[in-house]
Amino acid sequence: MKQKKIMIVDDDPGIVDAVEMLLEFEGYKVAGTANGSTVLDMNEELPDLLLLDIWLSGEDGRDICKKLKSENNTKNIPVIMISASRDIKDSAMAAGADDFLAKPFEMDELIKKIELLTH
Repeated sequence: MKQKKIMIVDDDPGIVDAVEMLLEFEGYKVAGTANGSTVLDMNEELPDLLLLDIWLSGEDGRDICKKLKSENNTKNIPVIMISASRDIKDSAMAAGADDFLAKPFEMDELIKKIELLTH
């Protein structure tokens, strides 16, 4: 079975490191970045799923999500948006996110959502 590739975009290195470690432990191949524009520049090696923070330094994850969902080569990548604000789930979904998680989240919940969107 091909290893699923997950990309984490969050400007909090602690979150990137923690989630990366856990997902690798679960058998996923993980790439992390704090820079939202890196995601928009990816052409090959597209991830099987994107874990995208809404509040990035100088960028809004919702804008990145809208751009990804409007491009042919990235529109089918499932996006789970994460945020410390629970009340912006609606705007995350409106931006095209496939799912939403409020921080702090349970790792089990994250794994379940990833499995649902990547099987």
